[in-house]
This record gives sequence, structure tokens and C-alpha cells, in this order.
Amino acid sequence: MSRTLASPPPLREDAPQQDSPLSNGLKQRHLSMIALGGVIGAGLFVGSGAGIAAAGPAIVLAYAASGLLVMFVMRMLGEMSAANPASGSFSVHADRAIGRWAGFTAGWMFWTLLVVGVAIEAIGAAHIVQGWLPGTPSWLWVLVFMALFCGTNLGAVSHFGEFEFWFAALKIGAIALFLILGTLAVLGVLPGSDSPGGAHLLHDGGFLPNGANGLMIGLLASLAAYGGLETVTIAAAESENPVRGVAKAVRTTMWRIGIVYVGSMLVIVTLIPWNDKAVTEDGPYAAVLDRLGVPGGGQIMNVVVLIALLSAMNANIYGSSRMAYSLVSRGQGPKALGKVSGRVPRRAVLSSCAFGFFAVLLSYWYPTTVFAWLLNMVGGVVLVVWGFIAASQLLLRRRLEREAPERLVVRMWAFPYLTWVTLAGVVGALVLMTLNADTRVQLYFTGGLALALALTGYVRQRAAATR
Repeated sequence: MSRTLASPPPLREDAPQQDSPLSNGLKQRHLSMIALGGVIGAGLFVGSGAGIAAAGPAIVLAYAASGLLVMFVMRMLGEMSAANPASGSFSVHADRAIGRWAGFTAGWMFWTLLVVGVAIEAIGAAHIVQGWLPGTPSWLWVLVFMALFCGTNLGAVSHFGEFEFWFAALKIGAIALFLILGTLAVLGVLPGSDSPGGAHLLHDGGFLPNGANGLMIGLLASLAAYGGLETVTIAAAESENPVRGVAKAVRTTMWRIGIVYVGSMLVIVTLIPWNDKAVTEDGPYAAVLDRLGVPGGGQIMNVVVLIALLSAMNANIYGSSRMAYSLVSRGQGPKALGKVSGRVPRRAVLSSCAFGFFAVLLSYWYPTTVFAWLLNMVGGVVLVVWGFIAASQLLLRRRLEREAPERLVVRMWAFPYLTWVTLAGVVGALVLMTLNADTRVQLYFTGGLALALALTGYVRQRAAATR
């Protein structure tokens, strides 16, 4: 008999969400790099410029606050994923903790976010290559990239892992080099540069030049840039040792978030004025490299951004296909997508790629209507997903302590207090979205998507309960 609304099943070692038909070809080194590389994307290299322009030097506080929230979210997700590794990750956890409607809603919202992300990244990567090879049509490069990564994900999962490993290594190497050069320049020991001291932090309008409103915009921009970390808990289900793999990946990623994000923001606003036009026009990292006199700094960052975009494409195709497969395997999607061949859900991969490519076409056909709606619908999805993660952990932790305490390999700090703090932070961020015209529109569209999926999931859950 199907699950009723009021009686969640007990935790079991043989829970069906283990997704056993899938491979276990990802190694620990793959997971570690996926965890690190997943959070270093184009949103950091380019998108952070808008946050700096809005918040000024206070962008450091914005990234620190949002980074703390993300650490809490990932710690909770790590706790649940180590206890119950599943390719559906937080969707499976929401299903088991709250109800099938919650898993349905969180899963399909995240799938939509990822496939729309594939389109955005393909378009961005095509524009960069088109700039190097003028005269070539951008649609050709979109087609090349889509075919490349669709093919990669149709093969063994280890192929995806290898691509992400090297993409992440290149991104991390670029960030490390940037931080080293920037720190030397801040200290005044880099040849040909003088230390600016605190001049740009305090004297170009002050540390908070645009007041609380600017800090709010910077905070929302920083939250958007952190998306991508969730993929590691999806990938962990296909690793050699899912429990140990996700536990180690989550633990080692936490402190590195602060170094990569907060550290690089501090270097940027210390070395160049926050209101320098190059920050938004060229991107903050390219602006710093040019200021330091690094030859071809702008083109170097174009290469890094291209790598970040291609890495995100690869990860989003993988994540969306596994999320779709997990949903279908739980009876929450078209059965045709559930077929596994060669231990890879190839139909789910093809459907995710097809929707991503269709979204690219929509960007050409209806850039200000249909595609704009898609972008707005996914604008607040990450916050909704984080809310489901926190609520699920709040409920599952008590059940784990009662029924299977040995599976608590990773534990959320100061439970339940920090879980409630996280939920409050998510709600606070959603409230902040109502105060800005652009994010308010995104919130409405995201809310509409969430409501439609929740109602659909609830109706399906009630129907299943009466069978």
C-alpha cells in the first residue's frame, strides 16, 4: 500500500532510494574536485561584478554572510546524504521527511534550474568562442558544446568525473594564482605594484557606499553565485564509497568556500575602486589582473570563464539527468525516462540535453518573453531548495537518532538551533527579494512554479494514498 500523508516510513538500510542500477565509477578525487569546482563558476568570475558595484567594499560582508548560510545548508545536506546516499539527494530526503509532494516539488524545480542553466552556459560559452573566431555562428558552438557534453554523460559516469576533475583543477589553479598575486600586491611586495592599504576600502565613498540597500543587492547576488554545491551529494550516490565520499567532500569543502569567495572579494575591493567601470564591464578578476599589469589579463580570464561555463554545463547535464532518473524511479515522472543501460540513465540524459537545447532555441526565438520567463522562474529556486533541505534535516535528524544513530556519520552543528537559523536565513533572503524590482519578479515566477509543482505533487500523493 502507498504511503499515507500522516505516516512516514521508518528508516531502513535497504531504502529504495539507493539507486542500485547506477554505476559506482566516481572516485574520491572526483568527488572532492566536484565539490570544490561546483561552487567556482561564471557567477563568481563575472556575476560578482554586479554585487561589488551595488555593495562596494561591503561585498565582503555579503559573501561572508551568504557563505555561512551555504555552509550550514551543505552540512545538513551532508548529514542526510551520508546517512542515505541517493542520486535524488535533497529530493529523496524531502520525500522521506515531509511527503512525496515535497520531493516532487524540490526535485522538478531543481531539474528546471539545471536544464535552464545548461542553456545559459552554452550561450555564454558560444559568445566567448565567437569573440575569438569572429564570423562563426554562435549556434554552431552551442551545438558543438551540447553534443560534446551530452556524449560525455551518455558514457560511463567516470567520463563525467574525469571531465569535472580537470575542469575543477584548472579553475582552482586559476583562483589560487589570483589569490597569491593579489595578496602579494596588497602587501606591496609584488614587483611593479604599490600597496593601496585601506584607501579603496574606506575612501571611495566608505565601506558601505550605497547603504543597506546596496548591501541587500550584494547579498542576493552572492547567494546566487553559490549555487552548484548540491551536485556533489547527487554524484556521491555513484561513488565507490558513497557514505565516506560525501562525508569527506562536504567536510573539506566548508572552509575552502571562505577562502575562494570571501578571500577573493577582499583582494578585489582592496586593490581596485569598487566603482571602477571595468569591474562590471570586464569582470572584477580581469579588472584586477589588468591593474596589476598581467599581460593579456582579460583574455586569460576569458579562458577561465569558458572553462567555468563548460564545467557547469557538464555538471548540470549530469545533475539534471540523475535528478530526473531518481524522480522517475520513485514514480514521480514519465516512466520512459527510467530505463538504465550500461548503468547510465541515458534517456534521462537525452531528455535533459534536449530541453537544454530547446531553451537555447527559445533564447533566439523569444528572448524577451518565453526565455525571460524561464530565467525568472529559476531565479529563486536555490533558496526554495535550501528551505526544503533545512526542513527535511529538522525532521529526519530526530528519526535517525531514534532509529539508526549509527548512520549519523556527519552531524549538523548545534542542532537544532543552527537549522532554525538557516531556515530563518532562507526566509529572510526571500523577503529581501520582495524589496528589489528585478528580484521581486523572479520571486513571483519562482513562487508560481513552486505552487504549481506542489499542488501537482499533493494531488498525486493523495491519489496514491487512496489506492
